[in-house]
Amino acid sequence: MEGDSAANANTTPVGAGARLRAAREAQGLDLAEIAVRTRIPQRHLEAIETGDYSGLPSSTYALGFAKAYARAVGEDEVAVAHDVRGALGTLPERSAPPQYYPLDDPGRVPSRGFAWSALVVAVLVLLGVGLWYGTSLFRSSTPPEDVLAPLDTPAAGSPSAPGVAVAPSPTPIAGGQVTLVATETVWLRVRDGAGNRLFEKEMAKGERFDVPQNAQDPVARTGRPDRVQVLINGSQVAPLGTGVETVNVPVSAKALQARGSAGADAAAGNASAPAAE
Repeated sequence: MEGDSAANANTTPVGAGARLRAAREAQGLDLAEIAVRTRIPQRHLEAIETGDYSGLPSSTYALGFAKAYARAVGEDEVAVAHDVRGALGTLPERSAPPQYYPLDDPGRVPSRGFAWSALVVAVLVLLGVGLWYGTSLFRSSTPPEDVLAPLDTPAAGSPSAPGVAVAPSPTPIAGGQVTLVATETVWLRVRDGAGNRLFEKEMAKGERFDVPQNAQDPVARTGRPDRVQVLINGSQVAPLGTGVETVNVPVSAKALQARGSAGADAAAGNASAPAAE
């Protein structure tokens, strides 16, 4: 009995490293498998088994590695940590060594192809920004509604009253540039006296068409004359119509001025006629 106890005492592993190694070998595991389980470098596991803690980064790492090793082989990690802490008592605490990366490490230098690709992308971005802000290539040519001048605002000094439409006064201009402006979406066609089509499309609000000054007897046709504003040299004249009706109206400067004068004369005659009793 006493001999068996002495034999068992001689075969009991002494130290945390020896107990961990004995537990690993009892399970038929090698250090490589423990390294995979714990994700600890094999050289550090070997240092723990041999009790050479000076080769580990620091005392904190030594304790953490030993406890992870103990969990991997089913040993008491608290007891293992206690033994390791006692063995480390004579070793000074060391911080983990800093990592140095050589500046000439080719693995940390971007490839030439990557550098050229980055340069091309930067040039394309700068080119796109320049085209966007420097030109109207990617933007609509129609000005926003908030910068368009009101098309139905009476000229300064003209009589007006709330809710009362004021007919524009005729513009005494000899010839000039006729411009047709859409106050709302409207279809418009303009032909000359020979039947040649000068313009035909559905105009968006604010879109303009300048009638060629050399056009012979141009005539405008539309089903919504109330949506077309007529200008001569920028001055508003009588509209093509006032309601929803298909009209064919001459739009030369001379014809528009004559039409405006006739309308003004008719309005003056109606104003001077005595009211019926």
